[in-house]
Amino acid sequence: MKLVGKAIPHESAPLHVTGQALYTDDLLPRYPNALHAWPVQAPHAHARVLRMETEPALAVPGVVRVLTARDVPGLNDSGLKGDEPLFPEEVMYFGQAVAWVLAESEEAARLGAERVEVAYEPLPAILSVEEAIRQGSFQGATLEVRRGDVEAGLRASARVLEGRLELGGQEHFYLETQASIALLDESGQVFVHSSTQHPSETQEIVAQVLGLPRNRVTVQCIRMGGGFGGKEVQANPYAAVAALGAYLTGRPVRVRLNRLQDIVLTGKRHPFYARYKVGFSEDGLLNALHIELFSDGGWSQDLSEPVMARALCHVDNAYYIPNLRAVGRVCKTHKTSQTAFRGFGGPQGMVFIEEILDRVARSLGLPPEVVRERNFYRREGSRNITPYGQEVKDVERIQLIWEELKRSALFEERRLEVAEFNQKNPHRKRGIAITPVKFGISFNFTAYNQAGALVLVYQDGSVQVNHGGTEMGQGLHTKIQQIAAEALGVPLDAIRVMPTRTDKVPNTSATAASTGADLNGAAVKLACEKIKVRLAGVAAQRFGVNPADVVFENGQVWSLWKPEERLSFAEVVRAAYAQRVQLFADGFYRTPGLHWDKARMWGKPFHYFAFGAAVSEVEVDGFTGQYTLRRVDILHDVGDSLSPLVDLGQVEGGFIQGLGWLTLEDLRWDEKGQVATRSASTYKLPSFSELPEVFNVWLLPRATEPGVVYGSKAVGEPPLMLAISVREALKDAVAAFGGGGIVELASPATPEAVYWAIEKVRQRALVTGD
Repeated sequence: MKLVGKAIPHESAPLHVTGQALYTDDLLPRYPNALHAWPVQAPHAHARVLRMETEPALAVPGVVRVLTARDVPGLNDSGLKGDEPLFPEEVMYFGQAVAWVLAESEEAARLGAERVEVAYEPLPAILSVEEAIRQGSFQGATLEVRRGDVEAGLRASARVLEGRLELGGQEHFYLETQASIALLDESGQVFVHSSTQHPSETQEIVAQVLGLPRNRVTVQCIRMGGGFGGKEVQANPYAAVAALGAYLTGRPVRVRLNRLQDIVLTGKRHPFYARYKVGFSEDGLLNALHIELFSDGGWSQDLSEPVMARALCHVDNAYYIPNLRAVGRVCKTHKTSQTAFRGFGGPQGMVFIEEILDRVARSLGLPPEVVRERNFYRREGSRNITPYGQEVKDVERIQLIWEELKRSALFEERRLEVAEFNQKNPHRKRGIAITPVKFGISFNFTAYNQAGALVLVYQDGSVQVNHGGTEMGQGLHTKIQQIAAEALGVPLDAIRVMPTRTDKVPNTSATAASTGADLNGAAVKLACEKIKVRLAGVAAQRFGVNPADVVFENGQVWSLWKPEERLSFAEVVRAAYAQRVQLFADGFYRTPGLHWDKARMWGKPFHYFAFGAAVSEVEVDGFTGQYTLRRVDILHDVGDSLSPLVDLGQVEGGFIQGLGWLTLEDLRWDEKGQVATRSASTYKLPSFSELPEVFNVWLLPRATEPGVVYGSKAVGEPPLMLAISVREALKDAVAAFGGGGIVELASPATPEAVYWAIEKVRQRALVTGD
């Protein structure tokens, strides 16, 4: 029975729904003598620390110690670029922790933090991208993707448009906030439980802060209650604080941010600003595009530069642009350090090109879907090469998905129905849009595209699987379980996927960039295949056949020549043990064929592209800007799905998270630089009420991806960009209030933003008489 490709529930689903699934902070009862940490937070967006008095905190009952820069035995930095002091002398964003109080209880730690006396010298703060651009406040390199002659292309174009667009950020709002518990063993080695997407980097940072070799630090992640990129690097400082506290006191130390602290202290999706000039023909074919991208990186570099690089590599989306110059800069502001978020810059780049194509179409009086299709790769002269030099393999899938989705979603019929509805209803309008997705899969830092695994087979036939990927609810462990069971030919219940630990699989990459199953799954499969080859040799002796003729399936082993004579998997394993055959193996995988020149922004950064498309239909109230998402149809390419139930959930969840970013989640900072939307009461998240009335999701059939584990494709990030279709549908509805033309819609497209967009098209219609 084939186990890969079978629709099975998430491996921890019963534990999740019964409350038995353990997360990092749930381990606290195991350490009854643990100390609790609480931050001392600065009340300025930018300031110099002049003086700090910690003695008053020590007078609070239960307070044991106050951690400051003086206590750091190693390097006082929780990053890898030397710009993220764990205990800063210069405050760089509102609420930044300048010290941490350790106490017998969380309440004592909180009261102690209130008693720490800190004197500050306030300094000028940069709180917006526009101000950063004016002051030349940038960090990292200037990145540029270039093809052709943009100036000549603009001069040769029948029409030229200029514009700009600002995209808001997004709070990760994972259900489990940042959490770590650190302790010392009997020999003084450091063990850290951490809610981290990158245990190896967390290990590196803890060792760096403590001044220890990494072999004296072990990091474990049992599971996360969501990550979305927010725990790729930003789990590290909290693990470092816990480890430092444990190292100095000899007692376990717990750091667990409450929701307010988590929102105030941690980075978000990067807000972006773009200004562009585009040249095109009377038929809507793009000829030249000059676009400048600026992101709000916050106070430190974090991952801002690679996020910008991916944005630049996705500003083409599914479209061929003959002459392109895309330039990106990361702005340095006095805000939280913005970081990885599902899509990692790709969504921002793709929103910009979809905005541009919509404006091109509406300026010509053409349907946006027609202009989009005309500009797909495979148009004349495209050669299917991206502006950064990579061939778009399987480019025909863009057109295939587009046509099949238009057919299954009844797009043309519904376009007519929308027009009829709009003609009859002056105060309510509907809009419909279809948008494509072409998303590159791999880390755009080539070295990260590697993974390891350690598979152990015991004499009873049971199997332990260790790999470097982390489980954050996305179903990675479920897929790994299916891969291992398929590769060894055993039932699913014979496989136990272990918590991720740095002492089992070293030097791992982050579980990010949608590569978790691609990298770790391939490593696990290779390790299992090594073991199966050894076992096949043992079984072949028993059956008197060639090892190539031995079959492993569902816990049974037999020969192709005598299938009625069978041994159990456990029997073969015991026989192998008796013959002193190795019953464990490592697996190592590196993605082949990748190369990337960061300075030139040229090469092959991606192993393949994931494709998809979505049709969204909305209805908008002209008096309030309130809208309803009436129907969504999605067709998405996941290759040969490893686990269809998991993949469907990822497509649906990714779409809804993208919907939240583009239409609901209005992240704001006030004039002091403080996050104003710092709770669920002021920051609106998508919920059941935002689900479309009709929600159809199909996975593209017969879509095998050669060279990837069992022909699958990544599914974590690409579906988020499908939600761009909702923003485009809203613009379609808004345009109907004024008889067509270009729509200026802010992002996120909240009801308020939609209302003001409607007012603009109404005023334009009054002026022009349309």
